[in-house]
Amino acid sequence: MKFEKNNELDQANLRIIVASCAILYVAALGFLPGRSPMTYLPVLLYYAAFVVIAIGMRQAISRWPGHYPWRRVLGMVHDYTGTSFGLVVGGEAALPLYAVMVWINLGNGMRFGSRYLAVATALALVALLVVWRLTPYWQQQPFLLLMLLTTSTLIPFYAHLLLRRTRKATEQAEAATREKSRFLAQASHDLRQPIHSIGLFTACLREARLGNEERRLVDSIDRSLLNVSQLFRSILDLYTLDNGRVQPAFETFAVDGFLRELLRQNGEAARWAGVEMRLAPSRNWTRADPGMLATMVQNVLSNSFKYAAGRPLLIGVRRRGEGLAIVVSDQGRGIATEHQGKVFEEFYRVRQMRDKDVEGVGLGLAIVKRLGGLMGLDVGLRSRPGHGTSVSIEGLPRVAAQLAPQRQEAVPQIGLLSGLRVCLVEDDQNVLQATSALLRRWGCEVQAESSPQGLASDCEVIVADYDLGPQATGIDCIDQLRAQRGQVVPALIMTGHDIDRLQAALQERGIAVLAKPVRPAELRAALRELREQLELT
Repeated sequence: MKFEKNNELDQANLRIIVASCAILYVAALGFLPGRSPMTYLPVLLYYAAFVVIAIGMRQAISRWPGHYPWRRVLGMVHDYTGTSFGLVVGGEAALPLYAVMVWINLGNGMRFGSRYLAVATALALVALLVVWRLTPYWQQQPFLLLMLLTTSTLIPFYAHLLLRRTRKATEQAEAATREKSRFLAQASHDLRQPIHSIGLFTACLREARLGNEERRLVDSIDRSLLNVSQLFRSILDLYTLDNGRVQPAFETFAVDGFLRELLRQNGEAARWAGVEMRLAPSRNWTRADPGMLATMVQNVLSNSFKYAAGRPLLIGVRRRGEGLAIVVSDQGRGIATEHQGKVFEEFYRVRQMRDKDVEGVGLGLAIVKRLGGLMGLDVGLRSRPGHGTSVSIEGLPRVAAQLAPQRQEAVPQIGLLSGLRVCLVEDDQNVLQATSALLRRWGCEVQAESSPQGLASDCEVIVADYDLGPQATGIDCIDQLRAQRGQVVPALIMTGHDIDRLQAALQERGIAVLAKPVRPAELRAALRELREQLELT
């Protein structure tokens, strides 16, 4: 839930503080030479009552927040009445209390807008005239009244101009942000599609019988595609963090299994970089958002692959006080001391010779730092030039081990999808062709459709893109096929849109989801899970 600042409550708090300062000032006046404390006793008693009423108003605002114009105007009247009483009774010695009038005027205008600034200005002019009418000293100084009236008019007028310009600049900035969000959302969807289809086409090639030269070419394509995908994901991660749309979903899990899965997913990238990954076993359990934590560790690993290529890498879990730390240590070129404090800044890269051979734009560690902040984790870095770098994700809670479900014996993957009848619905022809070709190589029987119009199928699993044109979505398509079959057919959505926006509808229908670009291994694992669901029913 987004926190909304309560400006009226802030004004009420400041009212109490300013009134307390006024009490101290008026009390000090009574001890000046030639003055008696009894002269200012009525002002002190009045201000004491003023503070009591101000506290009551503050409690009412806290209990019933919201926009109540009458309450805001009542607060202004209360402020001006108190200030005017002090100016009338205190005489010339109380003139500094006029500063409170300026605060009332500008404070209400800056917090609530130009309309309230105009109301506050009108009330201030009325209050000054009342004080002039009731104070002999002010009547003897006509230019004093003229100066105060002029000040009370010109300052708010200038503040109004500033408010109007600020409001216009804010509206323009918000419009630009909305345009940027729309552009990035569309660009995100449009760029995911070709990256997704290239990855699937490359997987089809890898499944074929290739010679050594052809396999090297496929490896080169995969490496280039991995670099593009990582850069693309980093930019999207940063965009999502800037929009404040990321909130951690904490889960309890075994750290060892979590890290082993991450290393398995990065095995191919490590092989291309010539990096031998070593994992120190751990029996610890922790509680965190596994997706966010995986992104953090993934970005640290990617940096090691870039800057410590050809060197071994160690990842492990260490006890730090009552908590845990995941530490990734490489034996790369290291980072000089003057750069270590800056590597967590966005787009900052340590430039060295031949850096043109290292891909990236300097977002990885910045994203690690920001995701860590969302989960209350610290990110530490130790490095020695020429000896390597250690990055630690600290502050993970150490929790009691949970009862893990019994794992079935590993089954060879070959043939696990053979004969699986899949209905594939995708309106992008390249993606449709690439996905259907890959599924057929895995042994699936594929019914490939580019539109949900008039769709009928006896499939065992439905795989659909979410965006199928202006007429229907993938969820509509799945609902339609399930209604035809009279049963809940296992289904998977692959989408280039924001998954969080679709999560509720997908969970309600029991539909799995993968975010494009989808790696072939992710797609295979998802289909295996859907087939297991099918066998259980």
